[in-house]
Formats: sequence, structure tokens, C-alpha cells
Amino acid sequence: MLESAHNKIEAYVGVGSNLDQPVQQVLDAKLALQQLPETELTKFSTLYVSSPMGPQDQPDYVNAVAELKTTLSAHQLLEQLQAIETQQGRVRKQHWGARTLDLDILLYGDQQINTAELVIPHAEIAQRAFVLYPLQEIAPELDIPGHGKLSELLNACPANGIRKLETHALRNVHEIT
Repeated sequence: MLESAHNKIEAYVGVGSNLDQPVQQVLDAKLALQQLPETELTKFSTLYVSSPMGPQDQPDYVNAVAELKTTLSAHQLLEQLQAIETQQGRVRKQHWGARTLDLDILLYGDQQINTAELVIPHAEIAQRAFVLYPLQEIAPELDIPGHGKLSELLNACPANGIRKLETHALRNVHEIT
């Protein structure tokens, strides 16, 4: 059971996949996020398609952003997210390489964390259209610690071909509610 509302931290998680049926991987991740202990999935963006970062000889990514309310610490949340990645077949072979699932903590309340395991806000949040556009959809008034208003970051970040996944593309996928 979740503690009282004032003890919950609002966290944002980037979700991405470009292997093994990426749309299904992202939707399965959404379901897994709903099952996290001491955590409530409160919002989940539309799915977006974007070109890969790093090596270009890999498929496009399907991305989304989730809003969570949690009493887990940032490091506990990271452990839970890495367990979900592993359950969905994530193998860490190549930096910025293709993957079944990538779950990144983008923001954890207004905290700024910089440890060997975890950097929050996410180190490259301000340059990633595939994070900023879905984030803007679910939290348009967000102020990102150390970076400023989300709206200003979007103005400075080119879309780089990111596009919403059309609803008809999802019609054969079991939608999680």
C-alpha cells in the first residue's frame, strides 16, 4: 500500500525499444510499471517513433514517457526498472545499441542526483526530442532541475523526425488499460 500522498515522489521514466516487436515491448513495460511495489503509474504518453541515437544500422525506436508516484528511493526505482529490462530480454552489449527495452529515470521529484549508478535529471534530457516531446504531452508545465522550463527546452531541441505512432498502427496490439 502506498503511504500518504505527501510522501510520494513524482518520477518520470523514459521507455524505449527497437527490437523484438518494439510496440509490444513498450506496452509490456507499461504493464510492468503498473505492478511496481510502492508505486502508482499515473500517466503514460502516446507512443512515438524516432531514429536511433549512435549507430544508425539499427531499427527505429518506439518511445514513451511514464509518470510515476512512488515511495521507492531513486536507487530502489532504478533497481526495479533494471529488473523489468532484464525480464524483457535486455542484454547490455553496445552503448547506444539496439535493445529490447530501455527504462531511464528522467526525473525524480526536484532532486538532482549524481552517483556512479544514477544521474538525475537524466544527463542528456535537454537534447533528446524522443524524451522531451512525450514528456511535454503528459507534463507540459514541468520545470526540469538545472535545465529550466520544459517548454524552453523544446524550443531549443529540433524534432529530428520524431513522430507519434498512428493509432491504426496499434490496432493489432493488445492495448493495456
